[in-house]
Amino acid sequence: MAGQSMLKFTTVHRDMPEKRPPDLRKQDFNEIYAEYARDKAAEQASRCSQCGVPYCQTHCPLHNNIPDWLRLTAEGRLQEAYEISQATNTFPEICGRICPQDRLCEGNCVIEQSGHGTVTIGSVEKYITDTAFENGWVQPIRPHAERPESVGIIGAGPGGLAAADMLRRQGVQVAVYDRYDRGGGLMTYGIPGFKLEKDIVMQRMAQLEDGGVQFVLNCNVGEDLSFDAIRGKHDAVLIATGVYKTRDLPDSSAEGIVNAIDYLTASNRKSFGDEVPEYDSGALNAVGKRVVVIGGGDTAMDCVRTAIRQGAESVKCLYRRDRANMPGSQREVANAEEEGVEFVWLSAPLGFEGDAVSGVKVQKMRLGAPDATGRQMPEVIAGADYIEEADLVIKALGFEPEDIPTLWGVPELAVTRWGTIKADFTTGKTSLDGVYAAGDIVRGASLVVWAIRDGRDAATAILDYLGQAASVAAE
Repeated sequence: MAGQSMLKFTTVHRDMPEKRPPDLRKQDFNEIYAEYARDKAAEQASRCSQCGVPYCQTHCPLHNNIPDWLRLTAEGRLQEAYEISQATNTFPEICGRICPQDRLCEGNCVIEQSGHGTVTIGSVEKYITDTAFENGWVQPIRPHAERPESVGIIGAGPGGLAAADMLRRQGVQVAVYDRYDRGGGLMTYGIPGFKLEKDIVMQRMAQLEDGGVQFVLNCNVGEDLSFDAIRGKHDAVLIATGVYKTRDLPDSSAEGIVNAIDYLTASNRKSFGDEVPEYDSGALNAVGKRVVVIGGGDTAMDCVRTAIRQGAESVKCLYRRDRANMPGSQREVANAEEEGVEFVWLSAPLGFEGDAVSGVKVQKMRLGAPDATGRQMPEVIAGADYIEEADLVIKALGFEPEDIPTLWGVPELAVTRWGTIKADFTTGKTSLDGVYAAGDIVRGASLVVWAIRDGRDAATAILDYLGQAASVAAE
């Protein structure tokens, strides 16, 4: 049966879900890809070669059992496929939408290397879990037995929520504290709806809440509630705040120069129907403006594509290296170009013009000798500067950690020289007893899938810690 349903990559061509035409999709914030139909999902899953050493699984941070759930999908056994997918991934419906599969699982697919086109792993993963929600297979967490221990998690992003899910499944009492009025972190307020519609995040939040996870929202640790108070309420604490401090540019305080996170948050809040004065005033709204986005990562791609949908007059993305050396997803670059974004490669900002910004001073670059990582270093081309006209400049240069020891009044919490929390990379254990850390606040700005992995690993370590503490107390 399995042999008959699989290895069809030589006769069945790779076929992504239908993508809405650019002229239609740039008019709204809905996801751009349609859903697979059942037969199409089975057909595309059947292309998997069922490798003895599955590189897709190896290169997935969660080591998802991809070949098995592809085989089950090809055989029409979708509930079993979902159960296998969910066993290693807390949020497969989210990873299927926003993971850079071209750099991870799909980019390492064996049949891709042989020229047959990769299996559409992400689209099948999304289909499996969406089908599971539609059919009621995704149930609230119901532990076999409740435990008396409690864990406080600071941060309701993917790392904190993945840990909360695992801890609740073992009966631990979990409270999640977050500065925002909704959970989800950057999945809610940082990633636009055309990549991840917000009801997808909210349905998972509801599932966690129905399963007994307590959410304490609008809670800014260090202001509304002290870190010591949280430690005093719980048997263990997980710090999963992510990194939100924007890397800055000198002399970039003029009106009309904004941070990517502020711009994206305003747009996402508007999609929820919230009152957003900065959007309504035009400060964080691209309508009718000449927009320049500085940066080449996935956040920059989110910004340029958001500006297109807001009705910008023009949208340009400045990046100091070339297309082949940019960190963002090539799939996202292609989507942005289809929607009308212009990429200005080998260009870096030198300064800005106007008290209310009217232009970006641009230095033209060329690629020189490789640095220690092997990437070619950009070098300035003398005398090639020019002005790029702009009414709105969005800085998408990446994120850095906030100074948590100072903000929270815990100088004994050790940090690295980069400001991230110093923690064991396997367990997340910090310098404070019973305090763990996971996700971007440990590894620096990274992918949602890595945050999920870190949160799950930290939850395992916390369960061990609670078990040891219970043993000591029983003696």
